[in-house]
Amino acid sequence: MIVRPFRALRPRPELAAKVASPPYDVLSSDEAREQVKANPLSFLRVNKPEVDFSSDVKPGTAQVQLQGKKNLERMIAEGIFCQESTACFYIYRLTWQNQSQTGIVATSSVEEYEKGLIRKHERTRPAKVSDRADHIETVGAQVGPVFSIYRHNDAIQSLVLRILTAPPTYDFDSEDGVRHEAWIVSDPLLIKSLSREFDAVPELYIADGHHRSEAASEVRRRQISSNPDHNGHEGYNYFLNVIFPDNELRILPYNRVVKGLNYLTSSEFLSRLKQKVMVKASNDPVMPDRIGVIGMFLGSTWYRLELPANRKTGLGPADAIDSAILTSDILGPVLGIGDIRTDDRIDFVGGIRGLGELEKLVKSGQYDVAFALHAVSVGELLDVAEAGQVMPPKSTWFEPKLRSGLFIHKLDD
Repeated sequence: MIVRPFRALRPRPELAAKVASPPYDVLSSDEAREQVKANPLSFLRVNKPEVDFSSDVKPGTAQVQLQGKKNLERMIAEGIFCQESTACFYIYRLTWQNQSQTGIVATSSVEEYEKGLIRKHERTRPAKVSDRADHIETVGAQVGPVFSIYRHNDAIQSLVLRILTAPPTYDFDSEDGVRHEAWIVSDPLLIKSLSREFDAVPELYIADGHHRSEAASEVRRRQISSNPDHNGHEGYNYFLNVIFPDNELRILPYNRVVKGLNYLTSSEFLSRLKQKVMVKASNDPVMPDRIGVIGMFLGSTWYRLELPANRKTGLGPADAIDSAILTSDILGPVLGIGDIRTDDRIDFVGGIRGLGELEKLVKSGQYDVAFALHAVSVGELLDVAEAGQVMPPKSTWFEPKLRSGLFIHKLDD
């Protein structure tokens, strides 16, 4: 794989904690506005620039995107950001709930992504891709990293461990309890060694950031069409990537809540359900303890649903995911949910919010039934990606989230 060092635009160490922000797509515009009110240095002013406008201004307009460019230029002029003088790799470690994951910050080849060497497991929405591509072109930089996976490699791990013996350049805790540390890798020999080891890595896998990687591809197509001197080495041929080993990652479940029972009473729904799966009422909340078990909250009762032991036999990797079976066996035929990507009766709740959030949503009357899923394993994700398949929407919730604004890849680099 082509894994390239770059001259990151990054915040001064003493300002990193204030600048670094959540990714653009985990906060609503109103939530982002509140964060910026409390912290005017937040990178949300670049990554989600509608925060500088009233709530009646639509995100993604040319005016809003231009504000992101102006905010970044102002932060550079004020000395909040500086750019590396030489191309470097960076090491980024996140520690949450006594578990660490350590990634390599680099730029990856858009062409390798387009050839399928950087594998996907989700579909993307064209409107969201276009919005991110417009943002990249207007700002002139990729400001939010893609989160990718490589299969654990002892040689790469050994190099990373050597780098971690030095004090980090960044070291701070974010408000969600995650410790963020980063190291600059400027030693030419270490850079050469890391690049050489990744040359032998056959493929990468996107964990989070499918729209960002597809937007980078869209930007490359636009730039090539308008650049008669294109040579393949321009900055737009690469995208910002943080690459983690598969054995350090944690995936949380992505749960489902549904409005209405498809004109069935609760007892009729339970009766139909028992024709599909084993159903057992529980006095306690049901956190699925293995693949093939689904927790369900209906009325004021938790139920444990167990899929038949042979249900996954013969299914492809994507169809064997619990969320796919829930859709094919229950959401579709019993609850009448057609396309879960577009049906407004279904919504998705990140596992970080816990089972209490599912109870709350059903008891409030907003939804009628909730389903708690077992987390997809990293192995399942890699199997789906290697098969060239896609998971059902909202099947994986990666935690902790990478911060935006710590490393920026300028298109003219």
